[in-house]
Amino acid sequence: MPKFYARRRLGFLAAFTGLIASAGLLNGPAASAALPTPVSATTARTYLASLTVATENRTGYDRDLFPHWITQSGSCNTRETVLKRDGSGVVTDSSCAATSGSWYSPYDGATWSAASDVDIDHLVPLAEAWDSGAGSWTTSRRQAFANDLTRPQLLAVTDNVNQAKGDQDPATWMPSRTAYRCTYVRAWVQVKYYYGLSVDSAEKSALQNHLASC
Repeated sequence: MPKFYARRRLGFLAAFTGLIASAGLLNGPAASAALPTPVSATTARTYLASLTVATENRTGYDRDLFPHWITQSGSCNTRETVLKRDGSGVVTDSSCAATSGSWYSPYDGATWSAASDVDIDHLVPLAEAWDSGAGSWTTSRRQAFANDLTRPQLLAVTDNVNQAKGDQDPATWMPSRTAYRCTYVRAWVQVKYYYGLSVDSAEKSALQNHLASC
């Protein structure tokens, strides 16, 4: 092939690849899943080393002890606020319910066009928080935890993936999309550290293993 045509072909391929990347087809949509950026892996490892290791205790747990989806602004509650934050082209009605938009779930790489297909995951589940110290908190602190938009704790994800995760910690559940696992464990440790929650031994070991490869 003449050099001129070879250069043109390479130039076309480079431009095409750049177009695909900019559209988010290689790395997932850029304008979605806007979880507050977790601490670095180095910081997460330091935080993890300082967490208390203790056995879990679910005695007395009730999800209603964590008031959630409180009003955040105007008529928008926490769920609606995260749907708008994490989605692309989200349109809401007068009551702040999402009527259209697109949501990319970083746990499994799926994209949804109906808000009913999306759950707002508590990255550190409410039951897990109770198990590791939240049972002794005031109701107002549990409410703050369940509606925390500042820490990397709330994220729009595929509903059945969130339901399959349930209240599991990283020793027994991790996102199927391996590219997101480092973000996930960094966020998990940051939330536990901020709220002074403990970890059990299996959980700590799993977190250490995942952070080692971040």
